[in-house]
Amino acid sequence: MKFLKQYKLLPIILLISVILYSFTSGLDHSNDKFISYTANPETENIILYYKDNSGKRIGTLGNLKTHISKKGKKLLFGMNGGMFQEDFSPVGLYIENGKTIRKLNTRNAGGNFYMKPNGVFYITKNGKATVCKTEDFRPSPTVQYATQSGPMLVIKGTLHPDFKEGSTNLNIRNGVGILPDGKVLFAMSKTEVNFYEFAKFFKDKGCKNALYLDGFVSRAYAPSENWQQIDGNFGMMIGVSEK
Repeated sequence: MKFLKQYKLLPIILLISVILYSFTSGLDHSNDKFISYTANPETENIILYYKDNSGKRIGTLGNLKTHISKKGKKLLFGMNGGMFQEDFSPVGLYIENGKTIRKLNTRNAGGNFYMKPNGVFYITKNGKATVCKTEDFRPSPTVQYATQSGPMLVIKGTLHPDFKEGSTNLNIRNGVGILPDGKVLFAMSKTEVNFYEFAKFFKDKGCKNALYLDGFVSRAYAPSENWQQIDGNFGMMIGVSEK
């Protein structure tokens, strides 16, 4: 009798197992390697920060959080926003509040920034966010914020041609991409990854264009994802707050 009861339960157990497998196999496990935040320019402010009102470099994500709170806003997400020189000034183009702090850098040199094509992440006064190749950027009074970095990760839906699957060039990395609906995807690797894997993360999310921001120095503040790094020592930073 006991055997018969167990036998009758087998189809139910098998059905539950199939359902659970189907559900879990479709889950996005990318969060195991990457911390990400999707910002909506229509409902959130995406702003580039460098110095405070007194002209002092903000420097850390903790300071950025304090800086924004003094303006009556809450920092929803923050991370370093591009490569900087030894004096923490931008390596490439940097526009803040419509003012050009550093002009577009079109030089040829060594290092990640100069791995062509590199690119620009910018936001217009009406809140539209764009990532484009440096050669495609056109200065305009409508650009409110912009930061130049390199290399491009994804270019018109294709990974940067110099990236190699299985490369041993591993590092912590952070970047930004534009989703098909116009929202902005920010991401940072939790562990060391190569360029190919990092770029593929953005491509798999649907980004047609994505830009690398920086490497081992990278930090991110994402309380909604239980990830709160408030240290660092940066030049430019990106902060997302409610409108």
